[in-house]
Amino acid sequence: MKIAEHIEVLHHEGTLLADAAQDAGADAAVPTCPDWQVRDLLRHTGTVHRWATRHVVDRHTAPRPAPEAPDLDGAALLDWFREGHAGLVAALRAAPEDLECWTFMPAPSPLAFWARRQANETTVHRFDAESARGGASAPVGTEFAVDGIDELLRGFHGRDRSRMRTETPRVLRVRTTDAGAVWTVRLSEDIPVTESGDTAPADCEVAGPVGHLYRALWNRVPFPQVTGDAELAARWRERAGV
Repeated sequence: MKIAEHIEVLHHEGTLLADAAQDAGADAAVPTCPDWQVRDLLRHTGTVHRWATRHVVDRHTAPRPAPEAPDLDGAALLDWFREGHAGLVAALRAAPEDLECWTFMPAPSPLAFWARRQANETTVHRFDAESARGGASAPVGTEFAVDGIDELLRGFHGRDRSRMRTETPRVLRVRTTDAGAVWTVRLSEDIPVTESGDTAPADCEVAGPVGHLYRALWNRVPFPQVTGDAELAARWRERAGV
């Protein structure tokens, strides 16, 4: 996906998140994040948005700590969230293509990294806001969902911090049933290695429509289909949170 497309997703998803949070109310429990109420979701995501904006605007070449969440609630907290979201979108739109700043996963450029990362961050937390509100969840685009799964598998789980390890080598297949995208994840005591396609026999395969699979891999809904060793899919749900 292009940088501008990720920024548009970020803009759209942040608006959906705020609208769902407003409908749910700050006191509402967030079923997908059992320890949170909506106010915690808004404070977390709003803080992340401002943290990302600082790196883009100030061009920090080393990580900076996240700002503290304000002591706000209700309508004031929602306004604060909307303001920070709008500021991040504006900062990314105004940033030069040759932006140099700190990132924490491989990407074609720092600007591409922050646009993609914040689009996915906001989309996942939009699901959380909708779970608090109840009712239907808005869909995600096919191309974006494929790209987001790739970021999760190759990016987050390509880092030392990934907890998705196995005592003996195992292979997890991730297959979309409607988008033609397939990943093979080689698991061991070392960092997971993700390859595109059916590159090795799988011990377990998780499959489903790409939008559902996107949510499932982020541990927001159960896997649509599991074949083979179900324990491996269960381990993902227990240990692959980020």
